[in-house]
Amino acid sequence: MPVPVVLTGRTVRLEPLAMRHAEGIAWAGAMDRAAYAYTSVPHGLDASCDYIARALAEQAQGRVLPFALVHPQTGRVLGSTRFLELDYWRGPVVWPPVTGVPYGDPLTSVPDAAEIGNTWISGEARGTGVNTEAKYLMLRHAFETWGVRRISMRADARNTRSRVAIERLGATCEGVRRAHSRGLDGIVRDTAFYSILDEEWSAVRGIIELRLPGLRPSVVHPAAFPGETREHGGAGELLPA
Repeated sequence: MPVPVVLTGRTVRLEPLAMRHAEGIAWAGAMDRAAYAYTSVPHGLDASCDYIARALAEQAQGRVLPFALVHPQTGRVLGSTRFLELDYWRGPVVWPPVTGVPYGDPLTSVPDAAEIGNTWISGEARGTGVNTEAKYLMLRHAFETWGVRRISMRADARNTRSRVAIERLGATCEGVRRAHSRGLDGIVRDTAFYSILDEEWSAVRGIIELRLPGLRPSVVHPAAFPGETREHGGAGELLPA
């Protein structure tokens, strides 16, 4: 599976999601619950522990790479996001996936395509640039460290806020799949699908960086946590110029 990493920017640090984030996740998820009509966000400490446990179980299967969004100065948890739908096209990978066989190619350890999703932001972090910078860090890591061919994103077609945010990144709308799945409100929902290809990344990166000015690469440092890699200067830490 992909190696867990810490991705640090000016307004947010993406830490591999762990049970130590449970209280912070509970606190962040308790704010402005009305804003989570289309997104599954845990409510309370027990729900947050279950949320993290399920994410870690999927990570152990090589299916996701989940993060806690953390304020880099205060350490306050601001939400969560993850890489999911990891696709492997190189090497002796079992294709299509077979029940009981681990996902992924152990020789490459990095996917050829992935999705960024399950993203939610606490009320205090909305409108601060945290979501944009978190996506930027993940996109840089995916395209420039993993070398993926495609990053996908999706949103409930009714979720105008999320769709506008994705489109402002420069992602291309591939269309709306009608009656795609059941929404959190129990209504069968339409889903809008978006993507960014590797040949589009340079232009998309430029669009995002216009909204995140004053950035420069930093020096390389050791891993921030045991067993994890901290990325700097690529999909990693961004410091004010």
